Amino acid sequence: MATNYQRLVANLLAFYDFKDKTVIDVGAGGGQLIEYGREAAKILAVDNDAQAIAGLKARLNDAGLEGKFEPILADFFEADLRADVVLFEFSLHEMRDPGAALERARRMAPAVVVFDHAPGSEWAYFAAEEDKVAAGWAAIERRQVKKTIRHEAEQFFNNYEELFQKVKGQGEISLARIERYKGRTGIRIPMSTGLALIAD
Repeated sequence: MATNYQRLVANLLAFYDFKDKTVIDVGAGGGQLIEYGREAAKILAVDNDAQAIAGLKARLNDAGLEGKFEPILADFFEADLRADVVLFEFSLHEMRDPGAALERARRMAPAVVVFDHAPGSEWAYFAAEEDKVAAGWAAIERRQVKKTIRHEAEQFFNNYEELFQKVKGQGEISLARIERYKGRTGIRIPMSTGLALIAD
């Protein structure tokens, strides 16, 4: 496990009460945070990556949560859905236009929760995503934000190969940045996360 997902789920549940809510979960593919959904009424899990959706289905089956989640393979900007809350699960920074994504989310639900890397996160730097993360939070700050909170976590890797496998899809900049960890074991990289609630 690269990071402590149980702790991330606990942070999310402490921030927002999903009890009996219908949730549009954007970026749920992979299913690392599915445990938050146990008390929700229904989760419409939207992801545009077929492999991620397949991973989500496998995790849901293992966790006995198939009845709570409806995996939907779709582009968020094209999905026609309504719910009580939209959750961006470490996905807002991946949106081609974070501001437009938040605007669309507000038309889908009266509340929007963003859970993402925080500005200045060391992990976002090594993943070569610091500019995208900054753009996502700039878009958040232009909205009516009810509350925000920041948490500190970490990514842990037994060795350089594990780290390499985690970031190899991030491109050459990321691979160059992790060079300093070659030959090392027990690698710990701080990961700052942020939560924001956007609602009237």
